Amino acid sequence: MNLFRRIFSCPLAYLIALMFAGVSVSEQIAMAQESTNWPQWRGPDFRSISTESNLPVEFGADKNLIWKCPMPGEGGSSPVVWDGTTYVTSATADEKGIVLIAVGPDGKIAWEQILPGKNSNVRMDQANSASPSPITDGKHVWATSGAGGLCCFTTAGEKVWELDLQKEFGKFSIQFGMSTSPIMDDGKLYMQLIHGEMRSSDPGFGLVICLDGATGKLLWKQNRESDAVSENKHSYASPTIYRDGTISLLLTHGGDFVVAHSLDDGHEVWRCGGLNPKDNYNNFLRFVSSPAWEPGIIVVPSAKTGRVLALRPDGTGDITDQSASHHWTMLRGSPDVASPLIWDGLVYLFRENGVVACFDIKDGEQLWEERMLADRHRSTPVIADGHIFITGRDGKVTVLKTGREPKIVATSDLGETTTASPAISGGRIYIRTFDNLYCFGKPTE
Repeated sequence: MNLFRRIFSCPLAYLIALMFAGVSVSEQIAMAQESTNWPQWRGPDFRSISTESNLPVEFGADKNLIWKCPMPGEGGSSPVVWDGTTYVTSATADEKGIVLIAVGPDGKIAWEQILPGKNSNVRMDQANSASPSPITDGKHVWATSGAGGLCCFTTAGEKVWELDLQKEFGKFSIQFGMSTSPIMDDGKLYMQLIHGEMRSSDPGFGLVICLDGATGKLLWKQNRESDAVSENKHSYASPTIYRDGTISLLLTHGGDFVVAHSLDDGHEVWRCGGLNPKDNYNNFLRFVSSPAWEPGIIVVPSAKTGRVLALRPDGTGDITDQSASHHWTMLRGSPDVASPLIWDGLVYLFRENGVVACFDIKDGEQLWEERMLADRHRSTPVIADGHIFITGRDGKVTVLKTGREPKIVATSDLGETTTASPAISGGRIYIRTFDNLYCFGKPTE
């Protein structure tokens, strides 16, 4: 059956192939959904890329809406999807605080579980404790909040284990809340906890941890050294995993450095600074945007239109000044919040002011730059079916054509604030606003 999946990336073609193979309709649907799950923020391979096609490009109450499910409160966490069931965290208006919600394929809430700790609206409506995104593998769901209560549930909503990250690894000291999302690889949970007292001369407190997903047991922890000061002690980025068939690395981002760790024990393989140069240091260049990659190259943003680095993955030690470890450097133009996207030899940067820029990945040459969004956006876009899907903070969904020329395909207005990234699964696009969780897809007979 793997052969069918490789040949038929389009869900419809995949189902047709299965029909001729004598597979029942229910089995066809289950297997097609399994092949297109979106298990965590930035998707199955941490790159915000979907291989699906035949997706809608217009969205609204009367445009390609499958269902919408009201949310109990605001939240920036992105939805994850497995076999048509969606999981998302949300703040609530009552004493519950932060909840993990499971929404079934029919758009109805299947169950809800309270996450430990109180909600904190740390910066108007831009961030609260429902910022980290959950993870699922189809059997379990893992979710945490800015308060540090990390929980594992079965997909039926039964709690398996719970861990207080602040009790185990130190009280959080971070200005706008611990918003980093955990990631999962091969049954292991990885998290970066990079924070520290802004007004202290002491270095920031950085830890990288790896937990067994089944039990919550600590497998390893690694101190993450940094000489960052002031707000730069704080990181709101999330880790990612680079993998090219030969090299596998856990990348953490914050405290003025991007650091590559061994997946096995967390030891530091290499680190790179230069994102916040000492001769022109910015005390407030905290990192929010996370690195992006394709085999052979890692694109590392900084913040606030600062530097962007394109690095080789095979370095060792401090590669800050090792020219052999650098493909190219962009002195200005970094996104502030949205993570870069890489597709078909191109790098896309999405600046918070609505400007989108496109670069050749080989040499960093800028191909185009256009202001395409009317308002700020705080989510990472996704790529699918030759399009880039961008959710703006003002509720506008902009769809761009990928390529070496700028082209807006469609713009829709949901009219609701959103800071979450879209998810794509089973031929549908899931968009979470502060008010609702939406499921969009093309009409089917």
